[in-house]
Amino acid sequence: MALVLAGFSALLYGIADFCGGFAAGRSRLLSVLGLSQFCGLTVALVALAVMGHGAPAGRDLAWGFLAGFAGVLGLAMLYGGIARSIVAIVSPASALVGAVIPVLTGVLLGERPAAIAIVGSVLCLPAILLLTWEGSAELHGEKSVKSALTYGVLAGLGFGAFFTALSRCSPGAGLWPLVAARIASMAAIAATLLWKREPFRIRPGGLRITLLAGGADMAANILFLLASQSGLLSLVAIITSLFPAPTVLLARIFLHQKIPPVRLAGFMLALTGIGLISLR
Repeated sequence: MALVLAGFSALLYGIADFCGGFAAGRSRLLSVLGLSQFCGLTVALVALAVMGHGAPAGRDLAWGFLAGFAGVLGLAMLYGGIARSIVAIVSPASALVGAVIPVLTGVLLGERPAAIAIVGSVLCLPAILLLTWEGSAELHGEKSVKSALTYGVLAGLGFGAFFTALSRCSPGAGLWPLVAARIASMAAIAATLLWKREPFRIRPGGLRITLLAGGADMAANILFLLASQSGLLSLVAIITSLFPAPTVLLARIFLHQKIPPVRLAGFMLALTGIGLISLR
């Protein structure tokens, strides 16, 4: 059941990332982040009321706040990368880097993945090299490839810390850690807006897709939290990192971004490795 929840979480993360990046390309990034986070908080509060949980422990709220700060950094890098760079590099790179941190955490905590999962991990290693092959520079320019990789790595570091922090919350905390995470991320965004003296502005046509990004992202967070509480973190994190698949597919359909053969090979190698890791 945990892997099924993680699979649907990956699907929703992919949809949310594409919508958020698409909106960030047409409105101010901080405004898109702020509105999407507010929408996510609303979804979390509604889900909390429906599922019904008691008062959370301070430890769980602390992990939630830490997850919120890390998560909003990851989203800022991912949305910015999708809006300004190459989706087929930013999204997979963020997924692979984001999976490493929780996987290592799970192993350090005593989780022992099966041998086939280790094989899958090895297959994922050359994937980033293929995704950033120099041949890509012919289509987008070397600087664009390096920029996309930078966005992806920074986003992955934020996501990895986010997943790890959420997994440390006790099952009895329910969805309270996600509420705390959203409060923390919204506070960080508000402080940045005030510091930069940047007006909050969403351009016409960007409201719905921004709200969709926030709602899908929180739904994905809820599924990941439930999955991590009922299965191995090392496996759940890898399955969740499948989110680039819908993101890149949507970019191909709506943004008409081409996927060169070499990068496609890297993308498929990453998905193959992730698929092997998911096997028990």
